Amino acid sequence: MNLQRRAFLQALAIASAGGMALHPSFSKAQEAASQFYDLPSFGNVHLLHFTDCHAQLLPSYYREPSTHRGVGAAKGKIPHLVGEGFLKANQLLPGTPEAYAFTALNFSEAARTYGRMGGFAHLATLIKQIKATRPGSLLLDGGDTWQGSATALWTQAQDMVEASLMLGVDIMTAHWEMTLGEQRVMEILKEDLQDKITFLAHNIQTRDFGDAVFASYTMREMNGVPVAIIGQAYPYTPIAHPAYFTPDWTFGIQEEHLQKTIDEVKAKGAQVVVLLSHNGMDVDLKLASRVRGLHAILGGHTHDGVPVPVQVNNAGGVTLVTNAGSNGKFLGVCDVEVKSGQVTDFKYKLLPVFANLIPEDPAMSALIQRIRKPYLAKLSEPLATTDMLLYRRDTFTGSFDQIILNALLRQKDAEIAFSPGFRWGTTLLPGTTITMEEVMHQTAITYPQTTLTMMSGETIKAILEDVADNLFNPDPYYQQGGDMVRVGGLSYAVNPDAAMGQRISDMHLKGQRVEASKQYKVAGWASLSEAIHTSGTEPIWDLVARDLKERKTLG
Repeated sequence: MNLQRRAFLQALAIASAGGMALHPSFSKAQEAASQFYDLPSFGNVHLLHFTDCHAQLLPSYYREPSTHRGVGAAKGKIPHLVGEGFLKANQLLPGTPEAYAFTALNFSEAARTYGRMGGFAHLATLIKQIKATRPGSLLLDGGDTWQGSATALWTQAQDMVEASLMLGVDIMTAHWEMTLGEQRVMEILKEDLQDKITFLAHNIQTRDFGDAVFASYTMREMNGVPVAIIGQAYPYTPIAHPAYFTPDWTFGIQEEHLQKTIDEVKAKGAQVVVLLSHNGMDVDLKLASRVRGLHAILGGHTHDGVPVPVQVNNAGGVTLVTNAGSNGKFLGVCDVEVKSGQVTDFKYKLLPVFANLIPEDPAMSALIQRIRKPYLAKLSEPLATTDMLLYRRDTFTGSFDQIILNALLRQKDAEIAFSPGFRWGTTLLPGTTITMEEVMHQTAITYPQTTLTMMSGETIKAILEDVADNLFNPDPYYQQGGDMVRVGGLSYAVNPDAAMGQRISDMHLKGQRVEASKQYKVAGWASLSEAIHTSGTEPIWDLVARDLKERKTLG
């Protein structure tokens, strides 16, 4: 089903009739259709890219950060721009659909105006429309597809595997997929994906002999042009997640191996060489400056929506670096012109996926309904109502994270609570009923056990310092790409620009300075310990659900 102007106008009329208060610029259907979805084809190599959808099959709200702290050379530069600074740098206007898609400005009001974004049924329609004018185009999945929802957790990602196959994914790499464990990952690849989706990761080898676990690259001919796609999985998987999930595999950036792989595909005649990466934007920018021969890096992991590719100079020329956001909000379209064996030009567009303006693909919609049907009663269970905007993404805190922290403090009778600085999780508007599904969107991981531990003030500071260094180390290769650990009950000061071990200060608990030698009762979840994972301790979603039922209204 193609998204022609008639369908666009029909969708626009339906949205308006349904109470969608349209911005004046959005009400001009011809202009909006041309701007967002009637994308003229260009060149002879066409790559479509999405990443970090985190198992969001349905349209959702996702608030972009209002703070996105960069350090060192990255401070004040893409991708560390937000709000008006982001709009100015990318030549976008405030109060427009683009401003809603890419920033947190006036989010609640803009969300009610422009509606939810993403959804695989809407994404499927858009992909078919774009592919119809781009023969031979490839759909690339940057990873973090098999995790992030209740149904993905409960089906061990079977829902997302089926949806990805129907979406027409050609090539993918991975990150959170690995938290399913080696056995389940290999089972999916052998039984479900087979040769239908090519799974790439040049940087994963066996721990014993260093053999390749997955293919490093794939060569495809598109409109007479040999194209190579190289896969780069998340390099810090055994550090950021329990190492026992992938005990037989090693990861890492593996810059030298990447250069050898680039040289190999070029020797085989590749005229366009692209890295499908899950490194994170800052890591990709550094990597692009150090390897030669890449024409583009289509990146993911840090959830940055980057509408204008960054052009990075290196010894081999220039590499374009992008990141295609998260939660199914965007579809990247990279068109490359190749003449006489050389790349001569490119055009790139990061298309916002407005669910109100794109008809659902009937087959995908039916698949999603079938997948969700056995779980609807549990997913729709009402827990509480929120009078405030609940979101996760920001450098230092998120309002939904605070809900989790408060629940840990109350239900565990703790003095301090820690919650990971995950960047995935949907946003809830004021006046929304919080259901079990919404809680699962914030917590659906394979190591959800809650903990209660006695820790010294010295240990607490060490934890904060360690996470701060992962986030604010001036060398991107030492950054793991999340946000700052969320903390409840404890106040502290942080200086991102300070040296390692000196970023955290002024730690106070109930107005009293935290003492290094004193023991404190600390609650948390998502421990990397195998013993805790197998302990049978209550999962975080049950604890939060119980707390929300007790509170009933948040505000």
